[in-house]
Amino acid sequence: MTYFEDFVLGEVVEHARGKTVTEMDGVLLCNLAMNTAAGHFNEELMVGTDFGQRIVFGGVTAALVIGLTMQDTAEHAVREIGMDRMRFGAPVFHGDTLTAFTETLSKADGIVRFRHWGINQRNEIVFEAERSVMVRRRLA
Repeated sequence: MTYFEDFVLGEVVEHARGKTVTEMDGVLLCNLAMNTAAGHFNEELMVGTDFGQRIVFGGVTAALVIGLTMQDTAEHAVREIGMDRMRFGAPVFHGDTLTAFTETLSKADGIVRFRHWGINQRNEIVFEAERSVMVRRRLA
């Protein structure tokens, strides 16, 4: 269970699920948000860059990594307080497989602060952020 009392300061969790990023993941949200940046849509242009191919929109990367943590960090969430200190350490490409980790940084007054990060199959950190969540307490 993931009630407020269950989180242990300093504990690091490797989340059970991973996700291979598909073409649909990388393009669908860009289309919906009208993010038509060449880095996401123009394969011919990107082949000539240091990346060598299109990169996945950072918003998609962030959503996937945070989503992979939710089963273990938000089962009893009352509300999201905020997320900050976001960094994108390495590009994500279609076909990359992401896994997520969480460290419990602090907990007080029903609020748990987490550090989340996601890695690809090359063990590169692709995204990290800190997130604060109000979490339900276990009923006595």
